[in-house]
Amino acid sequence: MDLGLKGRKAIVTGGTKGLGRAIAEELVREGAVVRICSRSADEVAEAVEALGAQAGGQAVDVREADQLAGFVEWAAGDMGGLDILVNNAGGAHPGTFEALADESLVADFSVKVLSWFRGVKAAVPFLKQSSAARVINIGSVYSRMPDYRFLSTTVNRAAGQNLTKALAQELAADGILVNAVNIGCVKTPQWANIHAKRAPEKTADEFFTDMAADEIPLGRFGEPDEVAGVVAFLASDRAGYITGAAIDVAGGMGRYA
Repeated sequence: MDLGLKGRKAIVTGGTKGLGRAIAEELVREGAVVRICSRSADEVAEAVEALGAQAGGQAVDVREADQLAGFVEWAAGDMGGLDILVNNAGGAHPGTFEALADESLVADFSVKVLSWFRGVKAAVPFLKQSSAARVINIGSVYSRMPDYRFLSTTVNRAAGQNLTKALAQELAADGILVNAVNIGCVKTPQWANIHAKRAPEKTADEFFTDMAADEIPLGRFGEPDEVAGVVAFLASDRAGYITGAAIDVAGGMGRYA
């Protein structure tokens, strides 16, 4: 299916590996021009080379306001505009309330909420000039399905969910559509950290198999490209009447009304 994204200009934060890499690849396949960022200059260089001539990137720590704003300004200038902002950069500090340190909660807030706020703030002047402006935030089903074992994710993703909906209301007058894609268990590098925290006595295969059986109605972890396809759809003209939505791509894991 041709989604009509040829020539659209997109930013994907955390775009060098895992889910962000899959999203960048999907947008490039659909003909978009993409700029990515990551904290590692080596990872950015490798990803840009693999993505091809339509891609570029910079080493950026999205937790640093000046770096993030500078990257957005550079990317929009380098591409000659901006149509799509995908806030994907993430990280996880799994653990219960008793195990979680203040620093971990604040660190997750900086990446999962504050970087979204700052990224949109920097992007809005450019998005206002687009005829097909999109903001797509990569969230989590834990935003609406609290789990004490993922206390920081539960709290911060709920904030991100409400930020998404509030931005959708405010930016609608400028023609900027703001939506979230809430993932469940998708095969990304973050899960190595979660595995180490929750069940170090199990092999990776044992941990993922057991968790899928316990938590996911479809009985398996998702693939990054299954999320990337939904992101590309939301970026397209076919999603032109969708804003303020949070779409679960979680194999039925988001068990709520």
